[in-house]
Amino acid sequence: MLKIIISGCNGRMGRVIAQLCAADPDLEVAAGFDILGADSGYSFPVCSTPAQFTGTADAVIDFSHPAALDGLLEFAVSRKIPLVLATTGYSPEQLAQIGSAARQVPIFRSANMSLGINVMLELVKKASSVLGNVCDIEIVERHHNKKLDAPSGTALMIADAAAQACPHETNYVYERHSVRQPRDRKEIGISAVRGGTIVGVHEVIFAGHDEIIEIKHTAMSREIFAQGAVEAARFLSGVKKPGLYDMSMLVK
Repeated sequence: MLKIIISGCNGRMGRVIAQLCAADPDLEVAAGFDILGADSGYSFPVCSTPAQFTGTADAVIDFSHPAALDGLLEFAVSRKIPLVLATTGYSPEQLAQIGSAARQVPIFRSANMSLGINVMLELVKKASSVLGNVCDIEIVERHHNKKLDAPSGTALMIADAAAQACPHETNYVYERHSVRQPRDRKEIGISAVRGGTIVGVHEVIFAGHDEIIEIKHTAMSREIFAQGAVEAARFLSGVKKPGLYDMSMLVK
């Protein structure tokens, strides 16, 4: 049985993971971490800080906030418990902290835990390597009106995948209203839409001369991200060496 800790257990994704675990006899929630404390109705203990937890677990799944990173990294390193980081919006300094901690404990980090999105990344790489010189690349992402960061971490993952595979150097353009000039072939446009209860839609457009190729992923519920995070925790439970791991290791 896989014993996990849910960091951010009172949030939207934390509650989905708790429901997923309750329905799977092979999963057990050892505890939850949340700054709001135990006002949640869960059957497992909820700690307001990681330092309060004294039990054991196979992995921590974090869907919380970048502000929680310091405490999580200190907990994971000191207790030698693998960490799945599904939170977005980390600063460059925080990414460096994660890399440093990964030299001491296994850490799995992805801005999107959907297996489908990560298959999409591989398709984008292939398309960019073939079409990068003849097509303009535009990325459009849509999310609910409560999402704080824009563009999404997933949109940036897609842009990075495209840029990595393009035959030429690229630069990202996040808005065009202030620039009155023709589009440069080296640009990768990234647009964000916020509205309603959209879970997540990511579309990559390869616009060429008289033809358009589109690669699109639509998330119908948050459960796909929860399931991917659990699969990442399963993966880490079998990892013996410290290091930084990502979803590419689950889709190949």
